[in-house]
Amino acid sequence: MSDNKKLPKRSEVPQDLKWRIEDIYPDKDSWEEDYQYIKDMLPKLVEIKGTLGESAELLLSGLNLYMDMSHKIERLFVYAKMKTDEDNGNSESQALLDRAMALLVEGQSAASFIVPEIIAIPEGTLEKYISSTDGLKVYDQFLYDIGRRREHTLSVDEEKILAMAGEVAAAPGNIFTMLNNADIRFPAIKDENGEDIELTKGRYTHLMQSSDRRVRQDAFKALYDTYSKQRNTIAATLSSSIKKDIFISKSRKYSSDLDASLDEDNISVSVYDNLIEAVSQNLDAMYRYVSLRKRALKLDELHMYDLYVPIVKDIDMKVPYAKAKDIAAEGLAPLGKNYLSILNEGYENGWIDVMESEGKTSGAYSWGCYGTHPYVLLNYQNNVDNLYTLAHEMGHAIHTYLSNKNQPYVKAEYAIFVAEVASTLNENLLTQHLLRTLDDDKKKAYILNHYLEQFRGTVYRQTMFAEFEKTVHGMAEAGQPLTNESFSAVYKNLNVKYYGRDMLVDDEISLEWARIPHFYRSFYVYKYATGFCAATALTNQILNEGQAAVGRYIKFLSSGGSDYPINLLKNAGVDMTSTDPVNEALKTFSQMVNELEKILL
Repeated sequence: MSDNKKLPKRSEVPQDLKWRIEDIYPDKDSWEEDYQYIKDMLPKLVEIKGTLGESAELLLSGLNLYMDMSHKIERLFVYAKMKTDEDNGNSESQALLDRAMALLVEGQSAASFIVPEIIAIPEGTLEKYISSTDGLKVYDQFLYDIGRRREHTLSVDEEKILAMAGEVAAAPGNIFTMLNNADIRFPAIKDENGEDIELTKGRYTHLMQSSDRRVRQDAFKALYDTYSKQRNTIAATLSSSIKKDIFISKSRKYSSDLDASLDEDNISVSVYDNLIEAVSQNLDAMYRYVSLRKRALKLDELHMYDLYVPIVKDIDMKVPYAKAKDIAAEGLAPLGKNYLSILNEGYENGWIDVMESEGKTSGAYSWGCYGTHPYVLLNYQNNVDNLYTLAHEMGHAIHTYLSNKNQPYVKAEYAIFVAEVASTLNENLLTQHLLRTLDDDKKKAYILNHYLEQFRGTVYRQTMFAEFEKTVHGMAEAGQPLTNESFSAVYKNLNVKYYGRDMLVDDEISLEWARIPHFYRSFYVYKYATGFCAATALTNQILNEGQAAVGRYIKFLSSGGSDYPINLLKNAGVDMTSTDPVNEALKTFSQMVNELEKILL
């Protein structure tokens, strides 16, 4: 949250800038009580193996037992992971997380019979169970979804083997996380005043926005020189993660690991392919934006480290955290008083962990567990980008809050495909608010530039990531080697494609794949792009239609996982099986480029 040269220790962070993790467990003894409860419950779960199909009553009691176990394991894991995220160097928190992870795998192994036994129940019988037993109606979506994936579910023994392998399968991602957050160290560079400043991942984006090109270049080279020293190790972890995905998809008889990943949300591969195709056919606006940036910055050569600096001169829009909270609330006013009251509750009641500190996990996220309020991790820096991050993550948090409040545990968790809609819509509303209320053309240009950067990062860049994933996973499925060299070659070629001839694609950017944690959760990032496009359509509806659109949207936020993502969005007013939302968003980007050109050129 500050620009201090040295990061504070966790103990030095003011209490009002920390999340209240004690709202999950007040102390470690309470965590241990639930841990022991699960250890005692697991044998009881195993005892009911082979009984679920015998009657509706036995199915109901079995599901209730399983959901109780799942809820508590989730609570144990979330607490342990968040404690670790506070300080990845804390060995006590790491030990707690290791135990929670082992218990999670143990629970998955013990429950591995549940899905195969449900699938073994004839469809007609299962329908009769649900319709005739009140308690089972809450599980209808859960049961229907299992039935949908019958052909990809293995035998009881095979499912148990896959569940037992869960901890090993998680190893590549866990190793990368520890390397990326706890072990890797960056050198100091000279700031604008010639003083040494320690480079961190949290400070990197801030430094890349520096008006001093030397600072940007030094930060860029220092970051990638550091990753370059670990490039072979990181290539091995990413390659192992991809091969793990292929192994699991083949075990479950999917045509590809892309198909397997998307099937989790009941999304057609055509949605993924259509996104890449639509964006690839609409790169001209992106090239115009790159050209505009080059001209506005008056550069003979535009480098990758010139992408984040604001192209509007003499605008220093510092946004301290307290001010950011107020601005975000003003921007989200079109969503109504109830939405704003929830936002304020999050501000005031320990939802948010604000400051960057020693060992803290980088970046930002919203998370939590059913039965407690959601949480938001930030590493706040005093700039417009972090104002947007606050609005973004609170979009996730309020989505979670409303889903948990209105849905039972089994239906509360929503798919990532719809999650990014809630966060991005908040960003879009914030942009519209700032463009309406700022009376200075240079500041408007600054916000237009910021919007275009958000679009570039969320639609174009995430689609580029999605194409990278599809390419390298395809290489692995074809038996081609995945090495530092092959990853880097694919990545550089995609940068050339997406940025065009006015961008000098520096060699260092070829290693960017090595620092992207999302690649360890395969075929995840495309949802940022589709979410942005859906959010664009919903934003327009809210601003143009008013309360009717707000009502549909709040109902969408309150629906959790009670239906498939495509259906939830259709009910909100957006059809993502069509390319219309993607094309509408790309058209908006082109229009914003035009607006910025009018001001700057």
